[in-house]
Amino acid sequence: MLTNDKRLFIAAAEDPAKLTADGRELALEARMGNRHGLITGATGTGKTITLQNLAESFSALGVPVLLTDIKGDLSAVCQPGAPGGSIAARIEELGLRSKGYENRGYPVCFWDVHGQQGHPLRATISDMGPMLLSRLLELNDVQSGILNIVFRVADDSGLLLLDLKDLRAMVAYVAENRAQFTMQYGNISPASVGAIQRALLRLEDEGAEAFFGEPALNIEDLFRTDLSGRGYLNIIAADKLMQTPRLYASVLLWLLSELYEMMPEVGDCEKPRLVLMFDEAHLLFNDMPDALLEKMEQVVRLIRSKGVGVYFITQNPADVPDSVLAQLGNRVQHALRAFTPRDQKAVRAAAQTFRANPAIDTESVISELRTGEALVSFLDRKGAPAMVERALILPPEGGIGPISAEERQAIIQKSPMQRLYGVELDRESAYELLAEHTEQRQREAEAAQAEKARLKEENAMRKARLEAERLARAEAREARLREKEERQRQKQEQGLWGDIMGAATKTATRSITNTIGREIGKTLIRGVLGSLFGGRR
Repeated sequence: MLTNDKRLFIAAAEDPAKLTADGRELALEARMGNRHGLITGATGTGKTITLQNLAESFSALGVPVLLTDIKGDLSAVCQPGAPGGSIAARIEELGLRSKGYENRGYPVCFWDVHGQQGHPLRATISDMGPMLLSRLLELNDVQSGILNIVFRVADDSGLLLLDLKDLRAMVAYVAENRAQFTMQYGNISPASVGAIQRALLRLEDEGAEAFFGEPALNIEDLFRTDLSGRGYLNIIAADKLMQTPRLYASVLLWLLSELYEMMPEVGDCEKPRLVLMFDEAHLLFNDMPDALLEKMEQVVRLIRSKGVGVYFITQNPADVPDSVLAQLGNRVQHALRAFTPRDQKAVRAAAQTFRANPAIDTESVISELRTGEALVSFLDRKGAPAMVERALILPPEGGIGPISAEERQAIIQKSPMQRLYGVELDRESAYELLAEHTEQRQREAEAAQAEKARLKEENAMRKARLEAERLARAEAREARLREKEERQRQKQEQGLWGDIMGAATKTATRSITNTIGREIGKTLIRGVLGSLFGGRR
């Protein structure tokens, strides 16, 4: 809730005898809202209530808020709260009704990377960039370098990288033509390309495919206010997203980077233009490469001058790197339990992050805090951290816990964001162009193969024709040879027959002549002899 002078009333000093300059009020100056903040504490100590109270207060101030809903219990903020029990007692104890406390719902817009519990939250592959993608894919330095080459080739070729299938197609294209690209961009190892392709398949199996695509989130749509001037609470459903911590971290880092790149410098302003509240913030920094951590530190440090406040919610201040922790001026520390030496060390470290208060033993108090209690230190009007105070966190004005799936869907369908983001687009990009290029090459290859087959067939037919002609000529030659041989044979046969007949004729003639000769001889002899003998008679 807000104080009469438009400060964010978050907590009240627990001991009325230990009054602050403003009585029991522990309030955050609106103009210090973009100096970032940290909410820490063990599970079940009240961090989510503090987060909701802070978000409602920014909304009432007219500042839109983007926050992650890890457990699914922030959605009821859209409905008036119904306090009872200890919450009603605290409202009465602190006299909040007289200070303007009113149970009411706040304007909300639900978002969901998976598109199930809110409007689809999407980004293009190009928007995400190779650095964040390398972390999301868990690539080493060599593989990250090849992914940079893939992005560079896509840019130089005028190919849009919008979704995962675009990136897969582009990686395959670079791998197929690595001999060509190696000379221009550097060595492209097939093994590293294979590792990237396997990581993309794993990412798709984890459900990240729904995050990449169009229409991509227009950052301006996070800056909406309702008709009464209250800022919208943009709630990202993260209960399912949390199951893939690297995707969760990458989405949040992408949002930070996009805001940093898009928003103009405004310097110090009376109130933030937008506030980001990231629950389970330790997931952002786990195994973060040095280059990305440096980028994160730069964004957190400089985005303040663009009117954006960033609040991290986690269990222990040690979850946040020191370089980032130093930028977080507004602190709320819930209880930490010191059961082990390691826990005790964490408690001491947490106590040392506050400006000391002589009246409070900070280290001892951290372990004694009950649910709903916290150590609070906000920046004062001059930007200096106030002394730490033990305080009671104010209950939120909106409902606590989840709403039903039907109520959530009704809000989603009524939102103008559903018309903008409800239907996925798939315009022509790298996948389609490379597929068309592949089909064209396949058609050309098929045409070349068909032409080759045609030429081969023609060649075979020509060879067959030549062979047939050769065989015909050979057969003709053989026929002529056979005819010649036949003539020669017939001639020979005729000559032989003539010789035989001649010889036979000669023999017969000779025989006849001899016979005739003998007969004539006999006749002559008989005649002569007859004459001789007849004369004697």
